[in-house]
Amino acid sequence: MLRMIPSLALLSFTLTSPAASQPLNLYVATNGNDQWSGRLPVPASDGKDGPLATIPAALKQARDAKRSVSNSADPVNILLRGGSYQIAEPIRILAADSGVAVDKPLIIAAYRDETPVLSGGRGITGWKRVGNVPNKWQVEIPEVREGKWSFRQLFINGQRRTRARTPNIGYFQIDGEYLSDNPVKFKFRGDDIRKQWAELGDVEVIGLQKWVDYRQPIAAVDEATRTVSLPGLIAPHTRESSARYFVENAPDALDSPGEWYLDRKTGVLSYLAKDGEDLTKAEVVAPGLTAELIRFEGDFAGGKPVHDVVFRGLTFACTDWTMGEKGYTDTQAAVHIRGDVLAEGAVDCVIENCTFAGLGGYGLELGRGCRSWKVVGNEFVDLGAGGIRIGEPAKRQEPFEQNFGHVVTDNHLHQLGRVYAPAIGIIIFQSGRNQVAHNHIHDLYYTAISVGWNWGYQETPCRENIVKFNHMHDIGQGVLSDMGAVYTLGIQKGTVIRNNLIHDVNAHSYGGWGLYTDEGSTEIVMENNVVYRCKSATFHQHYGRDNIIRNNILAFGKENQLMRSREEAHNSFTFERNIVCFDSGNLLGSTWSNDQFRMDNNVYWDARPGAAAGAMKFKDATFADWQKRGHDVHSVIADPLFVAREKFDFRLKSDSPALTLGFKPIDLDEVGVRKKFRKQVRDVE
Repeated sequence: MLRMIPSLALLSFTLTSPAASQPLNLYVATNGNDQWSGRLPVPASDGKDGPLATIPAALKQARDAKRSVSNSADPVNILLRGGSYQIAEPIRILAADSGVAVDKPLIIAAYRDETPVLSGGRGITGWKRVGNVPNKWQVEIPEVREGKWSFRQLFINGQRRTRARTPNIGYFQIDGEYLSDNPVKFKFRGDDIRKQWAELGDVEVIGLQKWVDYRQPIAAVDEATRTVSLPGLIAPHTRESSARYFVENAPDALDSPGEWYLDRKTGVLSYLAKDGEDLTKAEVVAPGLTAELIRFEGDFAGGKPVHDVVFRGLTFACTDWTMGEKGYTDTQAAVHIRGDVLAEGAVDCVIENCTFAGLGGYGLELGRGCRSWKVVGNEFVDLGAGGIRIGEPAKRQEPFEQNFGHVVTDNHLHQLGRVYAPAIGIIIFQSGRNQVAHNHIHDLYYTAISVGWNWGYQETPCRENIVKFNHMHDIGQGVLSDMGAVYTLGIQKGTVIRNNLIHDVNAHSYGGWGLYTDEGSTEIVMENNVVYRCKSATFHQHYGRDNIIRNNILAFGKENQLMRSREEAHNSFTFERNIVCFDSGNLLGSTWSNDQFRMDNNVYWDARPGAAAGAMKFKDATFADWQKRGHDVHSVIADPLFVAREKFDFRLKSDSPALTLGFKPIDLDEVGVRKKFRKQVRDVE
């Protein structure tokens, strides 16, 4: 945290020597005024000077100062006093706002020991109890009735509340197959959907399809045939029979504490309070901003990036999400949802010790033309989509537009995908030479870390990415399918996934995998990872070439331990010096018949009581027959002798057979957020 000195005498800008410079400190406060100088941290006693009221005013002051010959080489600090700053439109950081140099950045930071919040939210007051219903509250919002404001998220005392939905727990299921993909049409069961919902116009169906979701307003309901029509589409390849869905924003779905409903025609907001909530005393906030809070905008035409800007100690909060008249349908990873702090054409910038909370989209996006950022020690919590987007789906040829070289470490990302279930914790698109390390990622409905955005064997700029010492758990939670804790796509020479701790990956139907090399994943090394309690398998390769899976502990997959689901004429992977221990399911799942893989020096152990080593099956083969085919010639079936496998303590005893085969003990001492950052990001053990 930047150390501040409150004494005005000590904030003079006298140079201590001809070569030295003092930073220009500009202050912003909730009781500030954009007509003041911004040079004082508190208003002057005569009320004629003091801090500024907004960051844009401070940026303008900084630009003006840089044009001065006397101040052109001085760094600038914009220091925000504590409190909530309502952001009505995106704050733009331009190339002209850049720092002087890497050691003299523009710093936008919290004043010492204070918590400034940049919020797109607006407070809602004037609540009244309704009739004889003790926990029902209402407030009339004229701006909603007049069509000037609408919102899709609500927060009470900083906690997200549920937009009225039915069923409250679990899902409805369509009756059989979809009747149409475009537009969507399906049969519903019983009275799950009601005709009047179509007449309201803004009651929505949220459907779950394998690894994607869709959200669309109800267009028509035929009660006689129990058929509902939606205006959008779904992809045929993600169809599911008896697919799950729920309904949101129906007035008669307001039936459970913690739910709310906004009637846009009357402007009345209704809420069913939880025990102990008094809305006359609570802080109730809804988003008023559907755009980004912050935009870094480099000059692409002039080839001038934003550079050397630091954000430190700030909270970015409360933006909304929106959709078109036909709703939306995801294709994968909530790819169309952007970041609420969005950077394009920005290099050598830093975001540290910040909090991203209650946002409608992804938290942070380092998009086109971003290079060499540091994202360190932040918390991403309760987000509509995922945490961090790096790169973009498009492959860029112009050097200024390319994306690479970011460091993302010691961040805590949790409670993600609250609107867009397929969102990712940290996703790398067409970007290389990034380091993603020491992050703690949990409580989300799809993949934790995704690397690559290419299906097949075309060359891409996504290479030499390092994913290490991350702790990933409670992933999927039975909501979607076809996911991995770490998921890769395409050729990725030099990419290494190492020393990660992964556990509790659970899909709805198929595909709760720990390490997942999907379509075309090639030349990736996965080593020294500990992976356990995954639904479908601890490791799965759909198809790819020459990957190396070595020195991992892969334990307690529920259905299978290892999977390989497409046979090709080249070598799929080399699997060596791993420990595979399980107490349910099969050792090998899916397809292992063409022998285009290399496996040796591994330890396998079926820990089920009474399981005979000689009875272990390698797909349909005995161990002896498997070895005759050239696999696992030096491997053994033996207890690996963990210190306490029942407690998931996978350290090895000194006489472990794995050590004899060359297995190297795995260092997980600093997995997840490192100790020096844990208090900073409110991490959990």
